[in-house]
Amino acid sequence: MLARRIPSILPDLSFEEALEITKIHSISGTLKPDTPIITTRPFRSPHHTISATSLVGGGIIPKPGEISLAHYGVLFLDELPEFNQHTLEVLRGPLEDKSVTISRLNSSLTYPCDFMFVASMNPCPCGYYGSSDKECTCTPQAISKYMGKISGPLLDRIDIQIEVSLVKYEKLGNEELLETSSQIKERVNRAKQIQIERYKKENIYANSSLTPKLISKYCKLEEDSKALLEKAFNKLGLSARAYGRILKVARTIADLEGSEQIKKVHIAEAIQYRSLDKKYWKN
Repeated sequence: MLARRIPSILPDLSFEEALEITKIHSISGTLKPDTPIITTRPFRSPHHTISATSLVGGGIIPKPGEISLAHYGVLFLDELPEFNQHTLEVLRGPLEDKSVTISRLNSSLTYPCDFMFVASMNPCPCGYYGSSDKECTCTPQAISKYMGKISGPLLDRIDIQIEVSLVKYEKLGNEELLETSSQIKERVNRAKQIQIERYKKENIYANSSLTPKLISKYCKLEEDSKALLEKAFNKLGLSARAYGRILKVARTIADLEGSEQIKKVHIAEAIQYRSLDKKYWKN
């Protein structure tokens, strides 16, 4: 439910983005006759039996795969460990490069795939490992094998990792007023405009596109924030890639709050989103 609602809070598509998405779906043959141009962000949720070719693209006559059909939208993989491990590993390159190249004997085709990767999974085969409500029936070996299907390099490319507990019955009928998707989207659009204005001379449009050199330029930290990040880096054993991703997430959190400076609280929140793998993937 949460994953399917993500497109509703993402920034509005620009006309150029809509054209790119439409071209990809036209090439793949998935463009509906009554839809001359796609104006909403795609949401793709392939089944766990999908092949690597269907996911990244290819075939005898090369066509865009699910990652390209999710361009400027969301690719959602439900029950991540149920997917073939090789299929998951082929995601690593496209997640970094934002494009995928399909090579054949006489030709080579490159498709864009700048998508938001969203995944969900249980902590073990029975789903109750670490739960305070029900005892887990899985053996340590079964849990290790299950979690081991997700490699460290793939986890390292997931910026935000959040554990969601079971929803209590009394909360289902809670009539407390919460933010609507449209209200959240307004805040997201404001943050997007801040980023477009900030990077207008850099030929990028979002924090996610920051290179290491640009991170140094636009993600400057105060001394207390540096100290916190250094402590987390050493304690959690973070990689150089994780370091850069924490700074980009913190920059985004600050933009959502309308803060020009990345503060200690923004760094702390971004670090929280990188600690879940240390709880379930200890080696």
